[in-house]
Amino acid sequence: MSAEATNTRAWHIYGQRQLAHAYTPPVPARLGWTPWEGIGPGAEVLGEITGRRVLDIGSGAGHHAVHLAQAHGALVTGIELSPTQHERAVSAHADVPDVEFVQADVTEYLAETEPFDAAYAIGSLAFIDPHRSLPALRDGLRPGAPLILSLLHTDLHGRGPSTEVSPREQTILLRDDPPLPTQMWVLAPQLWEDLLTEYGFRVEAVDLFPHPDENVMVIQQLLRARRLPDRPARVSSRPRGTRAPAAHAAVGVGAILLGRQGILLGRHRRGTLELPGGSVEAADGSFEDAVVRELAEETGLIARTGDVELLGTLVDHVEGVLRITVGARVHTWKGQPTTQPDESVGDWAWYSLDQLPNGLFVCSAQILTSWRPGLSIDHPPAHFTAFTPTQQRR
Repeated sequence: MSAEATNTRAWHIYGQRQLAHAYTPPVPARLGWTPWEGIGPGAEVLGEITGRRVLDIGSGAGHHAVHLAQAHGALVTGIELSPTQHERAVSAHADVPDVEFVQADVTEYLAETEPFDAAYAIGSLAFIDPHRSLPALRDGLRPGAPLILSLLHTDLHGRGPSTEVSPREQTILLRDDPPLPTQMWVLAPQLWEDLLTEYGFRVEAVDLFPHPDENVMVIQQLLRARRLPDRPARVSSRPRGTRAPAAHAAVGVGAILLGRQGILLGRHRRGTLELPGGSVEAADGSFEDAVVRELAEETGLIARTGDVELLGTLVDHVEGVLRITVGARVHTWKGQPTTQPDESVGDWAWYSLDQLPNGLFVCSAQILTSWRPGLSIDHPPAHFTAFTPTQQRR
């Protein structure tokens, strides 16, 4: 049985049990993103939602949707795959103005409805493959719309999040009933951020909320993202010059640093904008060493080789010279980027992925599109070969 089929069955049984118990959760006085009252922010993270269409993903018994309609004047659609969970919501709140409850698969529903002004999921999105849910949400939200996700970070057994996009077994507990096995995508915040970025969102904040009882190991994470505008006209790139690089410069590295403000780029004295990087030198013991050295020399930022993830090699020709460039992602660093004396690249600044500047250096443009193929950047073709997991260091 697939992961999502397992989850569909589990939530169907859960809804049956709650119907048998005749339990309807009260409409909260304040929207909560964790299972613990008073922990974390409220509905303000959704922004101004009065009179706006809001999607409640995995709406369950419907009490959160009702709160947003009654307390904040939102027009809320609660989407729920489980028929029994949908029955709970309809039986308790069918007559509430400005709230509708829909029993359907969220990805199929979003393909057929008008885009929403905001969306949120309290614990529910982790039961759907993010490679299926996130592109549907991007298409189902208006540009600039917030997407707020409450997700499990560390479970009752102390197991922290995964660094791979794959589900793992978790359980749903309900009173004295037998536990229900599920498959959940319990992912690290950085992995969620990478996925959201890949599918057209910008992550604005990540908060972790531990259980109020320090003896309980559960931690919730709250991700605040925003749907990016539709892609602008394609960004141009241009070579730094027409002369072939010197023979020793035929092998180089380029590093991607993605911060909260975007990608780090510097301006070469010849005018092109480029990633930190440069030639691999004989003293470098590895490509990771070259990335760390170039980063320090050009920007003043300090990183360790263990912070460097090699993405792969790009091969092209410049005036008959074979050029090999190794793209890398630097996940952690210390310091602030500054112009360094005697370096040809400076004026370091952060650029949003959806507002990249024109005039990118060809090698940097090629690295960026090998990392994020959806980026709208024009550049000469290069042959990219991704490193296998055994070739990458994290």
